[in-house]
Amino acid sequence: MKKSVYVFGFLASFLLSSGIMFKMMHWPSANIQIFIGFLVLNFAFLPVYFYQKARTAQ
Repeated sequence: MKKSVYVFGFLASFLLSSGIMFKMMHWPSANIQIFIGFLVLNFAFLPVYFYQKARTAQ
């Protein structure tokens, strides 16, 4: 579970940061990278992170 938090967090941050860099350089596929980065952040990283935090708090 902890490993999946790290993997999803890295993937989301990598996609978002590279998408922002692509956007600043006016390269193609920047919007797709930013969109997928936000999807990974909202639907993969945050639920797993909060589930793990709730489980360890008990």
